[in-house]
Amino acid sequence: MSIESVTSIIEKEEIEFVRFEFSDFYGISRCKIIPARHFIDKASNGILIPFCHLSSSIDGAELHLDTPYGNGEVGIGDGIWFPEFNTFRILPWYRKTASILLEPKYYKGEPVSCYPRYIARQQLERLEKLGISLLAAHEHEFHVVDSKTQKPLTSDTRLRSTVRTYTDPNLLDQLMTNLYQVGIDVECCETETGHGQLEITYKPAFGIQAADNAHVFKTSVKEIAQQNGYIASFMSKPSADHIGCSAHINHSLWDKDGKTGLLFDVNAPNKLSEVGGYWMAGILKHSPAITMLMAPTVNCYKRFGKQSYVSSIPNWGIDNRCCMLRLKINGTKGTHIETRSTGGGSNPYLTLAAVVAAGIDGIEKSSLFRKKRLATPSE
Repeated sequence: MSIESVTSIIEKEEIEFVRFEFSDFYGISRCKIIPARHFIDKASNGILIPFCHLSSSIDGAELHLDTPYGNGEVGIGDGIWFPEFNTFRILPWYRKTASILLEPKYYKGEPVSCYPRYIARQQLERLEKLGISLLAAHEHEFHVVDSKTQKPLTSDTRLRSTVRTYTDPNLLDQLMTNLYQVGIDVECCETETGHGQLEITYKPAFGIQAADNAHVFKTSVKEIAQQNGYIASFMSKPSADHIGCSAHINHSLWDKDGKTGLLFDVNAPNKLSEVGGYWMAGILKHSPAITMLMAPTVNCYKRFGKQSYVSSIPNWGIDNRCCMLRLKINGTKGTHIETRSTGGGSNPYLTLAAVVAAGIDGIEKSSLFRKKRLATPSE
């Protein structure tokens, strides 16, 4: 999309407000709301937003002054934030309102290299140079509680109970329909074993759109719940007595055109291709480091343990939920990898970037890379 095409939609749909939105380091949405009559000006020239959001605590209140963006000596200055036009979406739960995602630049025009979305794009570009594209989707769990009483939506642990799923049919209906209207193609909704816990999965997307979808999904769920008198929390471990919330990264490797899957090899012992094996090896090798991004808070680490579905050691298995990497074999198009260490409180751009960077390292250290070719798996 272009500024002209977005402006055309704004006029046609009579949009009055555009939310200029971005992600902080914890994956929490921040924004400025712009009257639509100023969209062209702000989109063309950028909007000023302080860099402090790149150095604040998880609640956004405390600035870490020992960082370049929070340092009092440099005045906690502004970045110039520009919209990514392909991310424009109309929000059906707000009157005549749309949102668009931003990326920041310095005054001289250079991109801010530490911004999570930029980091993810850079890693995806590295992957593209190898002739590979990434198809991915985050798999989110979240808890729903009454905003006034803090009572959970459900108070039992009956996993996937049909009656339990319809505890509040209006909330369920709005989640399923509104998410689809903002481009999140919901595939499944179900209850999990935690009190008031739901899981909604959606169709994967190629490239940076996968992380964009995750960002939009989390913010949308929170807002829709809020309008219905609830709080939706993606906190990784809100209770010591109940299961936590994950954000598994389900992903697969494809050729550069996204036409042929690269993980499946019918002739391999485990049906896993060579490139798939090297990719997984890279992720496992770097798992101690990338866990910092998969579980960026103390609370996130509380998901790990013996009595959980989160492995604290780097291992993999075929359809094994107790492993860090769960490989699901389902032919050329359906074979994919589930990265299970990712917590609900993580930033989807950084977790996606971590998986891609580690996977690339596995490929680059392989015999396939040394021969400067990627063998196409057998059909």
